[in-house]
Amino acid sequence: MKRSVRTARTVLMFALLVFAFWLGVVLNVNTGSLHIPQGEIARIILSGGRDQGREANVIWKLRLPRLLAAAVLGGALGVSGYLLQNFFRNPIAGPYVLGISNGAKLLVGVAMIFVLRRFSGVPFWVIMASAFIGSMLVTGFVLLFARRVKSMTALLIIGIMIGSVCTAATDFLVQFADDANVANLHDWSMGSFSAVSWKNLHVASAVILLAAAGSFLLCKPISAYQLGEAYAQSMGVNVKRFRVLLIGLSSLLSASVTALSGPISFVGVAVPHLTKLLFGTAKPQIVIPGSFLLGGAFCMYSDLLARTLFAPSELAISTVTAVFGAPVVIMLMLQRQRRRELDS
Repeated sequence: MKRSVRTARTVLMFALLVFAFWLGVVLNVNTGSLHIPQGEIARIILSGGRDQGREANVIWKLRLPRLLAAAVLGGALGVSGYLLQNFFRNPIAGPYVLGISNGAKLLVGVAMIFVLRRFSGVPFWVIMASAFIGSMLVTGFVLLFARRVKSMTALLIIGIMIGSVCTAATDFLVQFADDANVANLHDWSMGSFSAVSWKNLHVASAVILLAAAGSFLLCKPISAYQLGEAYAQSMGVNVKRFRVLLIGLSSLLSASVTALSGPISFVGVAVPHLTKLLFGTAKPQIVIPGSFLLGGAFCMYSDLLARTLFAPSELAISTVTAVFGAPVVIMLMLQRQRRRELDS
């Protein structure tokens, strides 16, 4: 009986997430300064980009790549946060909170500033590689500290401090950049899906989908690892190799997001926990695809608010995601404190 109830709940929650995801796509493609009738939007999309009118350019060059970027990158952040939370066994672990996104931002800043001084543009693969290297460097520092501190609060403070140092270093590097490059770096560092192109989106989406698929293939080892390293080893899991895969996939996902849209705050922390609450389980077979769907929907709605609340001005995407994501982190810390008080 309980099993059938859990199955029904899982099916219902996935159906609701798919509906929310689809609704986010519809709202984003229909909303903007230029009003386009729904019938015209459907005709333009079905034309496959052959139409070259003004409305077609708005749909194919602005709205569609932007909403798809929000969907794919939001999903990547959700999965990345879930992997990090399992790796550190810490509910507030996430690429932004632990400073991993700031490390990616620092290396991307270095690439944008110094490569642009010699060349007219920066290839996207250079930006993505820089973001990945920056993510891995900061992750290494966090791992060194995580072995010495067991407190969730201490790890949170360490992540904030590392992120602050990376931000300060990025601001220092700006002094060596030209005015035009400073403007580009500032706009990118605020976080936005507005500058996404189809070419870059194709590359990032391919990397993200492969990394997400790789994460899903680790469901059984993750399930065993959740019960402890000793149990995972007894089940035949090579824990050292598994931890390398876990942190590598998580860094690759967060680096792809940072390279394409800049750092985006709190999505990686909030989405996995909201997914667990919705489904009532921590099973990776459910939470990984659920986090991808919820993360995509979360970012699509956040981007919709960012570009419409104060139109024609546009908010940074991190401003909106922080408003909804930060309370989740506060709630998690309060819950952890209550548990400690009850245990004592």
